[in-house]
Amino acid sequence: MISILWAITGQQALEEAHVCLLYATSTGCEIIKNLVLPGIGNVTIIDHSKVTEEDVQNNFFLDPESIGQSKAKSAAELLQELNEDAKVVYIEKVSQIDPLELIRNDTKAFDEFTMIITVNMLEDDVLKLASVCQNKTLFAVKSNGLVGMFSIQAPEHTIIESHPENAVDLRLGCPFTELVDYASTFDLDTLDQTDHSHVPFVIIILKFVDAYKAKHEGKVPQSYQERKELIQMIHEGMRIPDEENFHEAVSHVWRLSSTASIPSEIQQIFDDPSCQNANANSPYFWILAKAVRDFVENEGQGQLPLSGKLPDMKADTMKYIGLQNVYRQKALFDLNAVKERVKALLKDGDQIISDEIIQTFCKNTGHIKVIQYRPFSAYYGQVKKIVQWIKEEENICYGLVFKAADKFNSLYGRPPASLDDYGALKEQTLALLESISIPLEQAQAFVENEAMEKSLKNFVRFGNKEVANIAALLGGIVAQEAIKLITHQYIPINNTCIFNGITATSNVFEL
Repeated sequence: MISILWAITGQQALEEAHVCLLYATSTGCEIIKNLVLPGIGNVTIIDHSKVTEEDVQNNFFLDPESIGQSKAKSAAELLQELNEDAKVVYIEKVSQIDPLELIRNDTKAFDEFTMIITVNMLEDDVLKLASVCQNKTLFAVKSNGLVGMFSIQAPEHTIIESHPENAVDLRLGCPFTELVDYASTFDLDTLDQTDHSHVPFVIIILKFVDAYKAKHEGKVPQSYQERKELIQMIHEGMRIPDEENFHEAVSHVWRLSSTASIPSEIQQIFDDPSCQNANANSPYFWILAKAVRDFVENEGQGQLPLSGKLPDMKADTMKYIGLQNVYRQKALFDLNAVKERVKALLKDGDQIISDEIIQTFCKNTGHIKVIQYRPFSAYYGQVKKIVQWIKEEENICYGLVFKAADKFNSLYGRPPASLDDYGALKEQTLALLESISIPLEQAQAFVENEAMEKSLKNFVRFGNKEVANIAALLGGIVAQEAIKLITHQYIPINNTCIFNGITATSNVFEL
């Protein structure tokens, strides 16, 4: 199952990763559980506190025998039992040290980690950690009662294997010469019924597009109404009502417009200075992007490299293999052209990019991604968006209250954990809204609206307690995003996710 989800390269990246957890809370241990089970290589837990009876009540990875013992040691030992191939450790001299002391006085202690996960750490301390770990992936997780959230700071994140749902590129809207030549070998009118019902839908579409063009001065169907006319022509070409291959052709007519031009997101990557100025010393993603960009402008004639992948379809073996060979040969030609361009870019450096990586990139070029994460210090700068979210999305209120609660904690030396703290927390929320440049009158209206008042009251009623089921859910979500970032596969969120267990809803915000 692991190889199916993120393949051998992804599993290798997972095994080579070293994750640090600051504070072995219930949520923190659930996150690590969901990293250890699929085979994370190394985990280090740092927590200076001792296990209490309350910890045992809401943390499945602490037992009654560990009360009074090191929380980091106790959690590491139980988490290690989940997977003998993973290495879950705590450092004896560090396990008794407050992680905050490391952040303030020994930042080199974090150099060995590829990813750091903090749970319920005050914002000021998260910002200090973020400032010294700018080249590492950092998760800041919050959990209180039935609500949780997490934010991500990471270096530039590039994705080759994003695993889109519709990755097949058939080039029906702009067929290449070899495909046109192959389609011309079919004469639908002269085929007997058996052969007629086994013509691949790709050929059927191309044939009827030619018939449509003959009726419309060489123009291809582009609009919805024009494609409806094409579909009607395909229906009329059926000899019997249940010709499956013709029904497949109808269901794939939408592909005519899917590859007519370079997707805008891919064009943005090609236009990025990192791509345009890529050289032998650039990260391999940008070298490959430049090679493909140059291919598109030359051999590709405005098209991306063909992946060569075909979906299943109604066709006999000979016709399917014939069509498959046409696509494979074109994909091989494109791949070799890109390889030559990569080779030319690397000639002045020591970097080596394997043929396997180049092939993977070419197969996925239409769906590559680049995510530029903002540092935590730059969050909450998009005032117009935040104002709009407050008006429309209840869950953003909890994100703001979590931030205000940290200000409350810094001011009073404790978290807001009772209804008596409601007024002071509301004041901190108002101050927060003003601090991010929301006018006073508008900020006052926001803290008085129903959604914000509900969020404030619920937050203090939760009593600063982690709930086991929410911790488990957050643990799964955070671990999932962590694996995406470690393996550089699938698309991780950018940059904050808030989960509301009361309404069973979640939102992703780019704060």
